[in-house]
Amino acid sequence: MSDNKSPTDEFESVVEQGVHNYSSEESWVKPEDPLLLERLEWFKDQKLGLMMHWGPYSQLGLVESWALSDVDKEWSRNEIDWDIDAEELKREYFALNKTFNPLRFQPEQWASLAADNGFKYLNFTTKHHDGFCMWDTQTTEYRITGPDCPFHSHKYADITKQLFNAFRARGLGISAYFSKADWHTPYYWAPGMRLGTTTSRGPTYDPKEYPWLWEQFVQFTHEQIMELMTNYGRIDVLWLDAGWVNDYRDQNIRLGEVVEKARQIQPWLLSADRTVGGPYENLITPEQTLPEQALHVPWESCITMGSAFSFRYEDHYKSVRELIHLFIEIVAKGGNLALNVGPQPDGRISRTAISRIQGMGDWLKVYGEAIYGTRICEPYSIGNLRFTQKADKVYAFHLYKDEEARVPQEIVLPLHREVSRIDLIGSYDKLEFRQTEQGVSIRLPDEGTGGKAPIAHVFRIQ
Repeated sequence: MSDNKSPTDEFESVVEQGVHNYSSEESWVKPEDPLLLERLEWFKDQKLGLMMHWGPYSQLGLVESWALSDVDKEWSRNEIDWDIDAEELKREYFALNKTFNPLRFQPEQWASLAADNGFKYLNFTTKHHDGFCMWDTQTTEYRITGPDCPFHSHKYADITKQLFNAFRARGLGISAYFSKADWHTPYYWAPGMRLGTTTSRGPTYDPKEYPWLWEQFVQFTHEQIMELMTNYGRIDVLWLDAGWVNDYRDQNIRLGEVVEKARQIQPWLLSADRTVGGPYENLITPEQTLPEQALHVPWESCITMGSAFSFRYEDHYKSVRELIHLFIEIVAKGGNLALNVGPQPDGRISRTAISRIQGMGDWLKVYGEAIYGTRICEPYSIGNLRFTQKADKVYAFHLYKDEEARVPQEIVLPLHREVSRIDLIGSYDKLEFRQTEQGVSIRLPDEGTGGKAPIAHVFRIQ
């Protein structure tokens, strides 16, 4: 990008309608630290994370944060159906902390739901772009434990601490989402620094012209990150959003400095400086999409269970079949699925979301061996077939679009290797098969081809 590009438009290629592009496989930098390499293998074993966008914005049932940005109004305000101008909208949005009171929040129930149904880690939004902190930060009053927030006196007021402790107690890893941009602090959106009142994703001033103000923002950001890294137990991943804030453009927050400081406390810490590339993007993070081809580096797709990351009233949720097919596709291409569920403003997870999680859990209890701890296996994804492998076993998934799909008598797997045994996981052992020029032809038992089509037939091949 040329030096004459302003902070307002420097990141237009990074974010489009709130959805981030993702870094290329070629931009990934392999860490040199053996411990980080070990932790990346741990991460690749996990496969399924529970992502949660939650904050005062959940009360409106609208997209998180983005409506504050005037340059994003065409898409981020398309559901604002009450008579309000942009400045009043911002005032109302920033005042949502005064009514956020999730009294029905039960962190142990969330953790049990995740742990009992095959999720292996939590990715929680400690702070989105709007700057509201879901932990007991000492850097701002704009926080869940702040005096203006009615939840501040609740026993679970420090929501981040409660969630991290509850999920960690159930053996799940912890990924801390943190936005590098902060649209509430005057160190980033500084009042009076720009003619007019138009807001954008970037700061309201040029950091090169006001280096003293930018340095205040850098210190503010470092202090918040170090609070999370110091006071909230073991953190496995620091998951950094707002890719337009990065050390290669005008918005240099000296991220490496704070990550290395954090690693003095938590040497195992993985960093996901998403869309930026370089040594601190240990994980590549596609958003609401997945790569067309397998990636040979650590990656994680963050995809919503419903239509959006934040809670929506009367949302449309993906079916269990759709979720499992999506999950298998991601795993076959070498990635993890961070499945996002937006909690309700009262502190509960919707009944529909719970039913989907439990449906996934029921499936994983039977077929999890073909998912967890696996690695990519050619030909990865072809037609309605997906492949994974673990040790000396290959797993093949034959997906069925719906219950009415035809179940064939024979399934041909394009595998060209010696095979001694094939089992149909969850039902039949030692299936009949023959090796042909096309691959391995498997014959399903007659009783396995009638009735409704399953989500998938999953074969164990040795």
